[in-house]
Amino acid sequence: MTSTPRRDARWIPLVLGPVVGLLAVAEAYLEPAFRPGAAAVWGPGVLLGAGVALAARWPLAGTLAAVACFPLALVLGAPDIGGAGLIGFIGVVAWVGWRLPLRRSLAALAAAVAAAVATSLLAGLGVWETIFQPVILLPGFLLGVLSRVNGERAAELTRLAAALDAERERSAHAAVVGERTRIAREVHDAVAHSVSVITLQLGGLRRQLADPAQAEIVRNLEQLGRRSVEEMRGLVGILRDTAAAGPPAPEPSLVRAPALLDEVGAAGLPVTLRVEGERPEVPRLLDASAYRVLQEALTNVLRHAGPAPTSVSIAYSPEKVALTVVNEPGAAAPAAAAGAGGHGLVGMRERVGLFRGTLAAGPEPGGGFAVRAVFPMGRP
Repeated sequence: MTSTPRRDARWIPLVLGPVVGLLAVAEAYLEPAFRPGAAAVWGPGVLLGAGVALAARWPLAGTLAAVACFPLALVLGAPDIGGAGLIGFIGVVAWVGWRLPLRRSLAALAAAVAAAVATSLLAGLGVWETIFQPVILLPGFLLGVLSRVNGERAAELTRLAAALDAERERSAHAAVVGERTRIAREVHDAVAHSVSVITLQLGGLRRQLADPAQAEIVRNLEQLGRRSVEEMRGLVGILRDTAAAGPPAPEPSLVRAPALLDEVGAAGLPVTLRVEGERPEVPRLLDASAYRVLQEALTNVLRHAGPAPTSVSIAYSPEKVALTVVNEPGAAAPAAAAGAGGHGLVGMRERVGLFRGTLAAGPEPGGGFAVRAVFPMGRP
């Protein structure tokens, strides 16, 4: 298959052909012992130049035309076509090795060698002269073949790099979609719970109202709340992975942070926990998101730093929940895998951004890696 660089290089034989053809004619005229006619001078030179130029579009046909200049020179009684002809011959053989598949280029080389040997034998040249011409063609041919192979490898590497970039983008997009889906499940869980509480309170209020008109209004609101809860439960059922077997996982919450640290500790990560401040009433969705950020940060430590000593800090205040995970230097720095393409950081940013919070993740000055997330205690 012809690639764009090969098409762009067609000017080489188009320029080389006329040059070597004219040089071959000039060499024939400068031969002191030869006074040929016009046909003997121009015929082989023109055929050689035309063959080299023709190889730009039809490599095999151009090679055969260039090869024909040898027997033509012999028939016309011209001297050997000289150094210019040899340069053109080597050039066209190298071009064929570059342009054609190996099997076809070997066939062209065999034809060129056969023509050179036959012409040398018919001209009565010695053994060394007969061997010299075919042998000198081989380096040019090998150069062309190696250039073609290297070009094909470079094109294949470029294609693979493009495929890897596309796959990386698809994987990153899938990670973002998956994380948003999980956030959506937790949002629906939290909202459905809140609406259920509101519906129960409306039922209590309705029973205390003496005015039938007001009670009817509250009853309608109560029914609307129940319908909303049912619709949300349907959405949650769609979003949940119904294929997962086993009992449902515990609801994510920072209250379960000690249990999470026990799990990663059992996996080989030495980790300590420090809790600052008195835990206020944390919104359910914020609590779940903060837990997921903590979970992902610890997973990143295990994945990228190995059993590096790690400290976790959870700071509660009426205005915010601050979460810090810092690990000491390990076998490999998390920063190496937590760049723009890190799916873990993508999910963390999605969750923190839901509450207009802040997330800072990067290497520490003294070594190691830190993740700091702040969740404002307000509605997202």
